[in-house]
Amino acid sequence: MTALPKIAWIGLGIMGSPMSENLIKAGYDVTGYTLEQEKLDRLAAAGGAVAGSVAEAVRDADVIITMVPASPQVEAVAYGPDGILGNARPGALLIDMSSITPQTSIELAAAGREKGIRVLDAPVSGGEAGAIEAVLSIMVGGDQADFEYAEPIFETLGRTIVRCGPHGSGQTVKAANQLIVAVNIQACAEAVVFLEKSGVDLGAALDVLGGGLAGSTVLTRKKDNFLHRDFKPGFRVDLHHKDMGIVTEAARAVGAALPVGAVVAQLVASLRAQGDGGLDHSALLRGVERLSGAQV
Repeated sequence: MTALPKIAWIGLGIMGSPMSENLIKAGYDVTGYTLEQEKLDRLAAAGGAVAGSVAEAVRDADVIITMVPASPQVEAVAYGPDGILGNARPGALLIDMSSITPQTSIELAAAGREKGIRVLDAPVSGGEAGAIEAVLSIMVGGDQADFEYAEPIFETLGRTIVRCGPHGSGQTVKAANQLIVAVNIQACAEAVVFLEKSGVDLGAALDVLGGGLAGSTVLTRKKDNFLHRDFKPGFRVDLHHKDMGIVTEAARAVGAALPVGAVVAQLVASLRAQGDGGLDHSALLRGVERLSGAQV
């Protein structure tokens, strides 16, 4: 049997921690680095190794996976004398699973090529629950051979795994995903307020809607959030605000009109401006409630 590749994991947040732990459970040797000591302690308790820096984490790794909030953070851990590209060994594979701009991914792949480091962009969809349950959708951009090498790792983390095209393609598909999710959550939130103001049993209504054409993964996953006004972050409004900026910019670059998406992007921005950026994106319900006259 061929030994499993050694993995360095950079970024142990809401998504990164359970994803790295699923790799450990599958038998991978995982060394992690992040800024928060409690997240490093969690990784160690799960059986992973802890590094004191990005450089230390990646030095002996066959595969380096990054899961950080946005393009600036990817650039911060990738570039410079203490970054991934300056310390990973030639031939290593860098898989960026963050949600960033397609152009950042394209530039990272080009910089990696100069150092002899292979790169894939592989953002995910499914939220915290999908990360914990290892049922994420993973959309990948990059070379076919690198995708095939990484596929066993992806299969440990997710259920729907698709190479979407060359470098940057995964991020483009993720931007489209975030557009659909935001519009869907907004529509669900408006339906919830409409139903409640009409005096309908909300739980019963959401059950029957979920079983028909209006049903969606968003409604299934977020139904309890709506019912119980539980907005503990699985995916923060702040991050969805960032993603709506990505899809708006990318659509403008290719000449695609996003009339509904533009409105929802403004509603996400408004929610964030009102102090709800740290809440789960299902808190778009709070924005609809405010517009409908409620004090929230």
